[in-house]
Amino acid sequence: MPHSPARRNTGTDLALIAGFAALIAVCAILPSINVAGPVPITLQTFGVLLTGAVLGARRGFLAVLLYLVIGAAGLPVFAGGSAGLGVFSGPTVGYLVGFPLAAGCCGFVVERLPRRAVQTSVPLIFLAGLVGSALFIHTLGMAGLVWRLDISWSAAFDIDKVFWIGDLVKNLVMALVATAVLRAFPDLLPARPDRAAPATTEDAVSA
Repeated sequence: MPHSPARRNTGTDLALIAGFAALIAVCAILPSINVAGPVPITLQTFGVLLTGAVLGARRGFLAVLLYLVIGAAGLPVFAGGSAGLGVFSGPTVGYLVGFPLAAGCCGFVVERLPRRAVQTSVPLIFLAGLVGSALFIHTLGMAGLVWRLDISWSAAFDIDKVFWIGDLVKNLVMALVATAVLRAFPDLLPARPDRAAPATTEDAVSA
């Protein structure tokens, strides 16, 4: 008996979510750069925003959430090979919480861009990633620093601002990679909400 399209789509979605969660893990455990402050510089944000840009809001959010769940369960997939719930009580907790929200935000913006734009326009993807990073990763990251280190917002900003130059570079590389992937696999990104095909009478009856 042949598999239904819905079941095949679900299987594909699950595979993509798991695959991109693994990609983020690889980006996190690659050697990090330690600067002044409690938060190391890694490729995590590159993997997180690429996941949102390529998979869209829902699947991007779920892929990053899966990554966090795997790390919380004890697998050493966080920066520096750390793992466990204890990581969420440290000063990087805000950055971790911001990751799935940033991926979802980036994917939300990219999904609403014209398909020709997402396959060719690096600046638009770059801006989508920058919006997600600024709104969620940096803002919640600083909130976590204020909470866990008992410091002022000004002091948290002094720590966080070190990461902005690196994030600009990572966002640019992410945009280059995302446009190339979406150009090669145009059906990978979910359909634009305003272009979703209406259900037919036959679909309604078969449902």
